[in-house]
Amino acid sequence: MLREDDGLPRADGAAGSGTGERPASASRPDIAQSARTVVKIGSSSLTTKSGAIDHARIATLVDAIAARVGRGHQVLLVSSGAIAAGLTPLGLKKRPKDLATQQAAASVGQGLLIARYTQAFREHGLGVGQVLLTADDLMRRAHYRNAQRTLDRLLELKIIPVINENDTVATDEIRFGDNDRLAALVAHVSRASALILLSDVDGLYDGDPRKGSASRIDVITGPHDLENVRAGKTGTSGLGRGGMSTKVDSALIATAAGIPTVVTSAREAMQALSGDPTGTYFAPTGHRQSTRLLWLAHAAVARGTLKLDDGAVEAVTIRRASLLPAGITAATGAFEAGDPVDLINEADHPVARGLVNYDAKELPSLMGRSTRWLSSKLGPEYEREVIHRDDLVIL
Repeated sequence: MLREDDGLPRADGAAGSGTGERPASASRPDIAQSARTVVKIGSSSLTTKSGAIDHARIATLVDAIAARVGRGHQVLLVSSGAIAAGLTPLGLKKRPKDLATQQAAASVGQGLLIARYTQAFREHGLGVGQVLLTADDLMRRAHYRNAQRTLDRLLELKIIPVINENDTVATDEIRFGDNDRLAALVAHVSRASALILLSDVDGLYDGDPRKGSASRIDVITGPHDLENVRAGKTGTSGLGRGGMSTKVDSALIATAAGIPTVVTSAREAMQALSGDPTGTYFAPTGHRQSTRLLWLAHAAVARGTLKLDDGAVEAVTIRRASLLPAGITAATGAFEAGDPVDLINEADHPVARGLVNYDAKELPSLMGRSTRWLSSKLGPEYEREVIHRDDLVIL
């Protein structure tokens, strides 16, 4: 059942209870005992250099997931590879740069990819269901509720959801940017209690492992452990959109919501799912937010900006107060009431994001005024916040 406040029951260590748990001696018991786990795999781990689907790699991944499901756990698979799989059939030698050709390649490749997954899982007696999402599906409350219910029902029916960004229709404005970020959001929306990010790199290093000596980092306990890590320089390939930096960002999204995360090589999928000490483990650092605030922080596209004076910045970010008209010095964009907007300080740095209660045409006449003055001049309906504190997230 869905909770009335945010639709998300708690997901903690207790979520792992049930059949098929590994012994308590597992190095990462929260991963080993996770009742519902999201696994993400990148394009470079599924395809050959020419862009064709590598059947052996898919079989290895499916074997690991099927073993996990066979022990009584649920798994959702976020899989890249649609565009890459469509290159060879279209006679393309490399990933196209223009959006229209990317969408065409995804249209051809997605069918090939899901057909291969269907065949591979069938050999284990398991069925699959294809779920294609855009960022818009997690920005609109009704849409992500529908996505949540669909994923829940597929798992109840013992079907493996195979999830991908809907590259055939996604535009630059509504892209997730990479499937690592999508996987972190899916982990939250689906109430998963673990996230596994698989690629062609066996973890996070303190430097570029391709350039001299570098050591793999076994555990990240929080953002402070990343201060000296050059994450953006590792783990990139010509097929995938995301490198190691996106995996780190996605792991931080998940762990901030209380979801432990492992970043490792696709070759280590079985070990990662079993809670063995492979790759880099990101420990949970926070508690699960409401889904609405999660998409507001990580999936919503701001439709405009509001510039705040120093007092308003302090009120919003330190005192966690609602934003009032008096603290706004400028507004840009073509937003409507209910749209997400970014709040910036006097140096134009984003400090928060929220759902605005006024449209772009109405707000300029209200800026700098107190709500009491506005109420006396314009009516009691103007004695309200520009953004309520419950509709604000700090960036």
